[in-house]
Amino acid sequence: MRTVTGEVTGNLAGEQRGLEPQLAAAEFRHERLCAAMASIAHDLKSPLGVVAGYTDLLLTERIGLISSRQRSVLEQMQQQGQRLQLLVEDFLTLGALEAGTMQCRFAMGDIGTSLQEMCALWEPRFRERGIALYHVRNASLPPFPLDNNKVQRVVSNLLENATKYVPAGGSVTVQAELYRWERRRANPEPGREFDATQLAENERRRRHFEGPNAVRVRVTDNGPGIAAEYHLEIFDEFFRLPEASQTADGTGLGLSIARRLIHACGGKIWVESELGAGCNFHFLLPVQTPGGKTDSGLRSRPSPL
Repeated sequence: MRTVTGEVTGNLAGEQRGLEPQLAAAEFRHERLCAAMASIAHDLKSPLGVVAGYTDLLLTERIGLISSRQRSVLEQMQQQGQRLQLLVEDFLTLGALEAGTMQCRFAMGDIGTSLQEMCALWEPRFRERGIALYHVRNASLPPFPLDNNKVQRVVSNLLENATKYVPAGGSVTVQAELYRWERRRANPEPGREFDATQLAENERRRRHFEGPNAVRVRVTDNGPGIAAEYHLEIFDEFFRLPEASQTADGTGLGLSIARRLIHACGGKIWVESELGAGCNFHFLLPVQTPGGKTDSGLRSRPSPL
């Protein structure tokens, strides 16, 4: 029996060694692809910014009056330029995440102000599409360490997603609240039981910290909803719902980037939805940063669930 087991183990080890060069080559190609994608996106960012600036200048009529037809053309250029800028930002962010160079910088901040700023930024787009956007401000939320830029990027991606699927006459609500986050603990290794003393210590700590330990942000809409079988897949790169694959704008990266940014901040994101009943996107932010550090560079890492 030992001889057979040894032969099987040896064969598996040999096969693994044979796959290592292929794995290394695949990783190298992946790194080069990410670097090329980031380089292209970076090269596009500057000229797009110049075009956007000149378009805005023409619309102000500071350098000359324009006709109604010219204004219509310029406004379309402005909208498409903004769309391209969002795509470039998605590729730049994805490239940084893939390369492992994305860092979180936590500083004491007000999540209510952060959400209010993003709602004010997106309100004109919602108004153009006939969608009502509401921000329910919670004055009881205390300041806590957060990476404001990344949180606002996540909210922006969720709001952009809502503009694609919520029909005219619909509504989107953004709100935040204190939340008790019960994190799942890992199962023991096969053949090994939990230590009773450790379990008792974990229970003691849980009872000691019964209060809220996170902030939950919700972005709720009354759109068409998402079937349960897609609740996980929608956070994958380039994934599109089958019924929207031919009509929705974008690259399919928005929710994936939101998930990875939230995980980098030590949080969690998910969706609750049913077909015909709208969507309720949630994400959690711990009120204490990983390691308890603020205003410091922390390398992105997955969040414990």
